Amino acid sequence: MPARMLVVLARDLIYGQLTLRATGLVYTTLLSFVPLLALSFSVLKAFGVYNQIEALLLGFLAPLGERSAEVSRWIIKFIENMNVGVLGSIGLALLIYTVVSLMQKAEESFNYIWHVSRLRGFARRFSGYMSVLVIGPVLVFAALGIGSGFMGTAPVRQLLAMEPLGGAAYAASKTIPFIMVIGVFTLIYLFGPNTKVRIGAALVGGAVAGALWQGAGWMFAQFAAKSTQYGAIYSSFAILLLFLIWLYINWLVLLLGASIAFYHQHPEYLLLRSGEPRLSNRMRERVALIAMYLIGKAYRDGAPPWTFTALTQRLGVPMHALEIVLSAMQQRGLLTQTSDDPPAYLPARDLEAISLPELLGTVRAAGEEPYLNPDTLLASKEIEPILRQIDQAAGECVRHLTLKDLVTARSPETE
Repeated sequence: MPARMLVVLARDLIYGQLTLRATGLVYTTLLSFVPLLALSFSVLKAFGVYNQIEALLLGFLAPLGERSAEVSRWIIKFIENMNVGVLGSIGLALLIYTVVSLMQKAEESFNYIWHVSRLRGFARRFSGYMSVLVIGPVLVFAALGIGSGFMGTAPVRQLLAMEPLGGAAYAASKTIPFIMVIGVFTLIYLFGPNTKVRIGAALVGGAVAGALWQGAGWMFAQFAAKSTQYGAIYSSFAILLLFLIWLYINWLVLLLGASIAFYHQHPEYLLLRSGEPRLSNRMRERVALIAMYLIGKAYRDGAPPWTFTALTQRLGVPMHALEIVLSAMQQRGLLTQTSDDPPAYLPARDLEAISLPELLGTVRAAGEEPYLNPDTLLASKEIEPILRQIDQAAGECVRHLTLKDLVTARSPETE
């Protein structure tokens, strides 16, 4: 599977969706980078750790080489020059909007990778984004402060002066930052997409992304150190170009790790051919019957209703293909969704009011457009009767059956 995953990841990069989204995120980051830091660091001022901001920023910009201090001072100066009181209510709203838009675009990119078309609800998104902006920096600096404070105590310093504890502590000082990077990536992959991500898949994606990020940082540092010709060509804009390239690499690594986590959890998408796996009409009918059986049986028995993620895992079919089937049944009034988060599916009518011919006809017509359907595709008088017979025969064998008959029937194959 690793070799197949490498081929599929290379295909995804060549087709350009990951690179295109990484480029879009770089643009959004430029608009929201300073407001993002300003909002986050304004919280840190209350905790007395504002003077640690530049050190953390220098660590992120370290691959830029000698110019990292210049970029860091440039960003800090922008933050210090931001006067929220002068902006007014409209300016403050636009400031928050640019920050929220960055996080929303990142979530949309994760949802694209995980083949999820639904965003979180507005209330959940807003509370989640603000929690990240307000609580995230506090937790990061609190962890760093507790670690540095503990390591700076006299008893700990005396212990570290003794061998082999000193050597072990030195090795740990080099390893712990890498573990923290993996932990950050893992948490992003665990909670970023609007779907249930297994911790094992998130950890695999986080470990690979952490290694890629460390390796990319080292290689970019070598590149930045040897790119003196850019300074001769672009003058003072050279450092800005390097900064943009480094932002692009960071976003691309983040999206690659998300793809690895997705393929690890959904190996059925590891297809060497291009495009997404699709279901035939026969498979759609089969998926619709099984899905309606599961949803109807849970409703009849008073069991917890099925969510989209649970149905995907139970049926083992591609998420986008299942969504086409479920959306078609929702549009025809066969299914409805609860207001829970995530939403679950319930029958939209009584079980005996949902006929199997209507269910099969809904699935057969899924995806038809008003300008392209059987009524607009004219057939000759010799073919038209045959097509009508096919349509009638498709539901003839189940014309007296309803969803209630399907749910109450004892069928070991569907249990």
